[in-house]
Amino acid sequence: MRIVVIGGTGHIGTYLTPRLVEAGHTVTCVSRGLREPYSPHLAWQKVDHRTIDRAEDNFGRTILALEPDVVIDLICYTLASAQHLVESLKGRVKQFLHCGTVWIHGPGIELPVTEDQARRPISEYGRQKAAIEEYLLYEHRQNGFPAALLHPGHLVGAGWIPINPAANFNPQVFTDLANGNEIALPNIGRETLHHVHADDVAQAFMKAIASWPNAAGNSFHICSPSAVSMIGYADSVAAWYGREARVRFLPWEEWRKCTSEKDAELTWDHIARSPIYSIEKARRVLGYEPRYRSLDAIRESISRLVFLPVQSL
Repeated sequence: MRIVVIGGTGHIGTYLTPRLVEAGHTVTCVSRGLREPYSPHLAWQKVDHRTIDRAEDNFGRTILALEPDVVIDLICYTLASAQHLVESLKGRVKQFLHCGTVWIHGPGIELPVTEDQARRPISEYGRQKAAIEEYLLYEHRQNGFPAALLHPGHLVGAGWIPINPAANFNPQVFTDLANGNEIALPNIGRETLHHVHADDVAQAFMKAIASWPNAAGNSFHICSPSAVSMIGYADSVAAWYGREARVRFLPWEEWRKCTSEKDAELTWDHIARSPIYSIEKARRVLGYEPRYRSLDAIRESISRLVFLPVQSL
């Protein structure tokens, strides 16, 4: 099929676009031209690259002019942007796949959180993504628009820093654990994080395309098989470098004074949810089966970080 991938050189697109080419699809990668794929692949030579800014007023018509059978939207963050694109594509595409986020959920009630639990987002990003989900599923039910949504957890992959054991992106946490230095964690470190390797998200998109129409009109959590606790994560990272994690636990208000405002905001965003998500629906309907457990994905990712020693990994 003719497939247009919007945001096809980013975290997920780096893995997804080559998979689509290898499966025999004709692929057009749409981006602003600001980023190269994180990993080289010969398949990129067969990709039609288009530099198009989503902010353009005629973005939807421009995508339609590419004559896609399938549109995969990896970088839609507002309801207005989703509505603009859908209005342009109605009746003209066979499949429309949207990359959502597990942040459509707030703190879980019953764990692991399943797709049918009420949406209680606690951030503007999550609220916008939940609104997009509601809109796309409504368009499918009422107007037959062929939409499906995949909601990844915390993305991990070679080329960028993963969410660390303190639930933010500060690389110093990894450096300290690798060197046997003490780190501080809020509370008692039992809050959870739920990662997913970007290639497993790419796998899920491939499965959704192949499983159509079972995928249509559905939302799916796309995560690793299980979440990790922050202290368990810290212990594991230290052990990879032959160390024991030296961890000091601090009450939240005291801990936040020891870090930057940006890092504290990110940490709170994660621990307030303590995400644990079920992937059983994706397994049952799509045949999704992640290759990576959370710690495996993280270990692969941090082994590529130049500021850390890699010989122990």
